[in-house]
Amino acid sequence: MKLTSYLNFNGQCEAAFNFYAKCLDGKIEGTFTYEGSPIAKDVPAEFRNKLMHATLVIEDQVLMGADVPPGRYQKPEGFSVAIGLKDVAKAERIFKSLSEGASVQMPIQETFWAVRFGMLTDKFGIPWMINCEKAA
Repeated sequence: MKLTSYLNFNGQCEAAFNFYAKCLDGKIEGTFTYEGSPIAKDVPAEFRNKLMHATLVIEDQVLMGADVPPGRYQKPEGFSVAIGLKDVAKAERIFKSLSEGASVQMPIQETFWAVRFGMLTDKFGIPWMINCEKAA
């Protein structure tokens, strides 16, 4: 079994996934717009170029997302996308990259459980936790 996060956006999925690909050293492996899909007629004409689905691959992990049709978007609440790392420098680099235009709830720092931990909500409204645990 593999769990995959699927993020919803209010028209900024393409920009968000390009940003995440840069921040996380990932590769966008697939995008599909509403245009040309069986549900194109169900969204306004100006929304048809938005992403109905996107797949970003980061090492052996996958992050997926989409632009939710107008009137259906709900602000993300009650979750965070958590990234677990073993390399302090990489944790700090990723946190710094994701922090561009973000609201930082907890700057990346040492905690009682981690050599580095930080929390932020990125410029697209997605909450993240970066965690680099202490060696056991």
